[in-house]
Amino acid sequence: MTVMAEAQFELTEGCRVPVLLGNGDGWHWAEILSKKEVNGKPLYYIHFDDFNKRLDEWVPEERMDVTKAEMPKKDAKTPKKEPQATKITNGSRPASPELQNGASGSMLLPLGGISPAPSPLPPGGGGMGGGLSRKNNLVNRKRKLEEDTDSQDGQLMPRQTGSMVAHHDDVVTRMKNIELIEIGRWRIKPWYFSPYPQELTSNPILYLCEYCLKYLKSNKCLERHLAKCLHRHPPGNEIYRKSNISFFEIDGRKNKAYAQNLCLLAKLFLDHKTLYYDTDPFLFYVMCEHDTRGYHMVGFFSKEKESTEDYNVACILTLPPYQRKGYGKLLIEFSYELSKVECKTGSPEKPLSDLGLLSYRSYWSQTIMEILLNAKPYEQGEQPTITINEISEKTSIKKEDVVSTLQHLNLINYYKGQYIITMNMEQIDSHNRAMSRRTIRIDPKCLHWQSKDWSRRGKW
Repeated sequence: MTVMAEAQFELTEGCRVPVLLGNGDGWHWAEILSKKEVNGKPLYYIHFDDFNKRLDEWVPEERMDVTKAEMPKKDAKTPKKEPQATKITNGSRPASPELQNGASGSMLLPLGGISPAPSPLPPGGGGMGGGLSRKNNLVNRKRKLEEDTDSQDGQLMPRQTGSMVAHHDDVVTRMKNIELIEIGRWRIKPWYFSPYPQELTSNPILYLCEYCLKYLKSNKCLERHLAKCLHRHPPGNEIYRKSNISFFEIDGRKNKAYAQNLCLLAKLFLDHKTLYYDTDPFLFYVMCEHDTRGYHMVGFFSKEKESTEDYNVACILTLPPYQRKGYGKLLIEFSYELSKVECKTGSPEKPLSDLGLLSYRSYWSQTIMEILLNAKPYEQGEQPTITINEISEKTSIKKEDVVSTLQHLNLINYYKGQYIITMNMEQIDSHNRAMSRRTIRIDPKCLHWQSKDWSRRGKW
């Protein structure tokens, strides 16, 4: 990189420059991705180094320290950015603590059926959804992928589906193309690019019908649409209802338009996915809050009708206005309840987004801790014992995820020739506090659903 003097520089795409953070909390290096003029003044679309793309924004020159601007090397090619993912690392296991039987606040649960070297969770890391590991499924289905080319700049446009496979950035998708969306009573600032029709992206607000998810260009168009729209809930079957929470199952083949609109909406908040047009091989489970006006979407997850890797979630999203209210865990819990009905163990497709990884780690930790604390000894006076297989069967969490979570929590240790689980009172108290805040749970009695054997069907 070459540092330019203030009198010589001209900020262009690819330049790096310190930018004052939006909250005023110091300066951070950023890359300029695009430039435009508004009212005669230049604005720069920047991406902060080591920050998630949802923080990218347009900034004026006043927020830049142009004296430290670095021009890109002429012969340097911009490397393709890897999909946004948080990698799970399982470092060397800490040394086993000095264990004393009957020590205060300690709980020993010898584990049977564990190999000497448990396999960690495959690397990857929101929302959450499908990864490149789905290659075999895509080949088996022999999908016909249509290549749509943008007429202006010749960039390959993303495709649309419920699978949302991991993608690499290009010039188009690196920048947010929509300023605001209005859905129901919410106006939400999108986080990422989504391939809505180009003629709509120039408008200050994109309007969505909260019931059928149709996109419209103005508030007047939305009003006229709502006067004619017959829907007051997602299409498909309502398979769960308790209090004001409902879940609907939508078949991606039978309700293609809704499924495609749902994927377009989800792409605004999921960066590590690419969209395909084919929604036929997927089921969508939409969670709603309902009141006298209708059913209002809170979030959703999709899953493949047939998954050779036993994935029970392809992608998963809680809309921003409903985040940090426990709905993310509720969606995850519901996906595992479906797996219990199917008598299978399941796992989300990798990589997970950063927020997705946090939600899954938290759910796995709380669910497994709950099982361990309720474990009973086989005979009176003995320590409780439980195997990884038993934990997996009770929770429907895949064994690899169980082992990975135990390692993440530093609960699994090697002592006198066997693996044991140790918990101190601080960990138990922390778990109890977390569970006391988890006020909404899935009630299996309210789930009315039967699994289908999609492999026996000629068509989805």
